[in-house]
Amino acid sequence: MPGSHCCVKNCSSTSHDTNGKHRNNGIQFFRLPKWTQHQGEQVSDLTRRRRIAWLASIRRKDLTFDRTPQSMRVCSLHFHSGKPSYEMLENHPDWTPSLRLGHSDVKTTDGARYQRQVKRRTQHLERPPPPAQYQQPPPPAQDHQQPPSPAQDHQQPPLPAQYQQQSPPPAQDQQQPPSPAQDMECGLCTSRRDVINNLLEENRELKRELDEYRMNENFLSGDDNTVKYYTGLANFVLFQTLLLTLTPYLPQGRMKKLSPFQLVLLTLMRVRLDLPIQHLSHLFRVHRTTVADAFHHTLGVMYAQLCPLVLWPSRECLLTSMPHQFVESFGKNVAAIVDCFEVFIEKTSNVLARAQTFTQYKHAYTMKYLIVIMPQGVISFMSNGWGGRTSDKHITEQSGFLNKLLPGDIVLADRGFNIRESVGMMVRAQLDAKDVEETRAIAHLRIHVERVIGVVRNKFKLLHSSVPVHMLLKCEGENLMPLDKIVTVCCALTNMCKSVV
Repeated sequence: MPGSHCCVKNCSSTSHDTNGKHRNNGIQFFRLPKWTQHQGEQVSDLTRRRRIAWLASIRRKDLTFDRTPQSMRVCSLHFHSGKPSYEMLENHPDWTPSLRLGHSDVKTTDGARYQRQVKRRTQHLERPPPPAQYQQPPPPAQDHQQPPSPAQDHQQPPLPAQYQQQSPPPAQDQQQPPSPAQDMECGLCTSRRDVINNLLEENRELKRELDEYRMNENFLSGDDNTVKYYTGLANFVLFQTLLLTLTPYLPQGRMKKLSPFQLVLLTLMRVRLDLPIQHLSHLFRVHRTTVADAFHHTLGVMYAQLCPLVLWPSRECLLTSMPHQFVESFGKNVAAIVDCFEVFIEKTSNVLARAQTFTQYKHAYTMKYLIVIMPQGVISFMSNGWGGRTSDKHITEQSGFLNKLLPGDIVLADRGFNIRESVGMMVRAQLDAKDVEETRAIAHLRIHVERVIGVVRNKFKLLHSSVPVHMLLKCEGENLMPLDKIVTVCCALTNMCKSVV
């Protein structure tokens, strides 16, 4: 028969009829209670006794404590209130099924008796403490008074009525002294209340300590030094600005275990400190696969939103903010300072890829990037990655950098940067003796690009280590490698900070 049916003897309650249609008769079905063993000894003992009590009430030989099918249900007709009570209310009439059980071995519980018991406990807790009884002081001792003789004691005549002291009537509202059972119950309540208060205080303290180590919104807590160490950004306000910019585009539905704050923080910590996936998994208390997916998706969002920060400036903007050192040496025609920097990578298994990425100069496998900065020290262009064996001239010609120059622009470069024929402007391939003074000025100003490269590499440790091979694979549907996105994001974050010039 489809649906649920009651397992109590002689009870024909079912949730569906023979045609499989649901019955709207208001009857509910409840599972047999489980034995909870991981919430303390008291809960374990209570739930064990309740399961035994339910099985004893049902009294079916095919049901045992350890062998009870998951499909077994008890309907609401066997409870006074139509459903089982809370498992901690052991004295409640519905702690076990007690109605219409098909046998007389279990005595039907009395709900009125339970209500009277609850009322007595409530009145006892609300009863004010009894007032202190006034005791009359004993009469002053008479030192010279002779004790009456036995004869006088029996033959003493009674006093007249007007002289007899009226004894006070018995107090009707005098509080009765509490019984020993009530004293025991009151003391037990006080002891339990103290235990509960101690547990609540311990719980609050543990939550406070846990928040200090949890990577949540309170982790940075507005501390600029902490923000600078973990993210590379200058202050907490800058981090909040970045977070507000990225939050609408983050994959929140796919990363339910990580908040937008944690997604951005995780990605920045991976790039800034070069932390392994395993370590980040431990810090954020999620699986390694979740960390890897979070880094991949968040990096794509950061690249899309921060890429415009690496922007080629307009001619008016470049001339307006030209530093005076460049104006004194070259006028206002310096448009860019160029150089290449390399990122170490792991040795690939492909022979052709190894040949393209191996460089004799560093005697290692690298990826090479062309970086262009403005005289103001702002990164204005960043090429995609090329194998370390590729020449600087080839990267300059193929990266699209030359298309951004205008006639008359001056480009400062290292003398080993053989792009004079390509640029057709002031780029010295080899120095003559008469060019010494001019060369000194070029070298003094060209050094700014090396300072910017040093800032990018030192601020983001991932560019210092050997990048894994999987970061050199093209992203799905894009002509970019994850390493290209990482380098561009690092440059954009550098532009958000104070210039080194």
